[in-house]
Amino acid sequence: MIRKEELNLVTEWDKTFPKSEKVEHSKVTFVNRYGITLAADMYVPKNAEGKLAAIAVSGPFGAVKEQCSGLYAQTMAERGFLTIAFDPSFTGESGGNVRYMASPDINTEDFMAAVDFLSLNDKVDSNRIGIIGICGWGGMAINTAALDTRIKATAAMTMYDMTRVNAKGYFDSEDSEEKRYEAKKALCARRLEDLKAGEYLRAGGVVDPLPEDAPFFVKDYFDYYKTSRGYHNRSLNSNDGWNMIGCESFVNQPILQYSNEIRSAVLLVHGEKAHSCYFSKDAYADMIKDSKYVENKEIMIIPDAVHTDLYDGGEKDYIPFDKLESFFNEYLK
Repeated sequence: MIRKEELNLVTEWDKTFPKSEKVEHSKVTFVNRYGITLAADMYVPKNAEGKLAAIAVSGPFGAVKEQCSGLYAQTMAERGFLTIAFDPSFTGESGGNVRYMASPDINTEDFMAAVDFLSLNDKVDSNRIGIIGICGWGGMAINTAALDTRIKATAAMTMYDMTRVNAKGYFDSEDSEEKRYEAKKALCARRLEDLKAGEYLRAGGVVDPLPEDAPFFVKDYFDYYKTSRGYHNRSLNSNDGWNMIGCESFVNQPILQYSNEIRSAVLLVHGEKAHSCYFSKDAYADMIKDSKYVENKEIMIIPDAVHTDLYDGGEKDYIPFDKLESFFNEYLK
């Protein structure tokens, strides 16, 4: 028996972006194949007629739907799509215990469950469904596109491959068997300490206060997650972060293994000056290598933009919503 968990959902508008008068907003829930009930905000264009093309949005990794995924969803709804922005399992308003855990498998399933929900919605044309993943969920989106044949178009924005960064460190600076062994050893020891303590130790979100000598990408995250620009009380990155062992399985589970077998359309968008730009460049190269399906694959580099500029547009409205609209209109015909 497939049953939904009763979730305690916030009814007032508590987003980091203003509410649009061009769309209808509501809270919805759906269940993934692990029995976890997920919470989402649904945005529907006002006065829409007929069955609509639909887009599911999530990310960044450690963020909530009240932050930039909701902004993307609401904006794409203003442009004619039915959209949902959802919280992944174990985070935000979604269900799942223990809290603040991540899983390459379960988080990919979260996107597939969102596609299930949209496919069965009376307002949606089930043959016209796409997904948008932001930051760490850009990698999850690509992984989902490699698995879910119902998805017709995928956009990965300012993408992170979370398995790569967990296994190799930032900029692949810890890519050695010895470094991975020490990391795994520490995580295994942490498991026992948590069990003895009876609770999971949190890793901490974005560092606060910000050290003067912090790398630029840390300052970039601080400027979004720790200020009025993007702070939210349910966001892991804005507060105490994931559990220390929350991402343990990412260390040896690469998620983009079969990306060059994706037949549907994929658009990768990244800022030229983002510290993370190498993730999208390498993912695109791997996606088209020895692939028979390259005509509908594209990478777009935004001049001068840094990583979080594609969260909310930054000071210069860097998010290419016109491009996203044309991309999804083309492939969700």
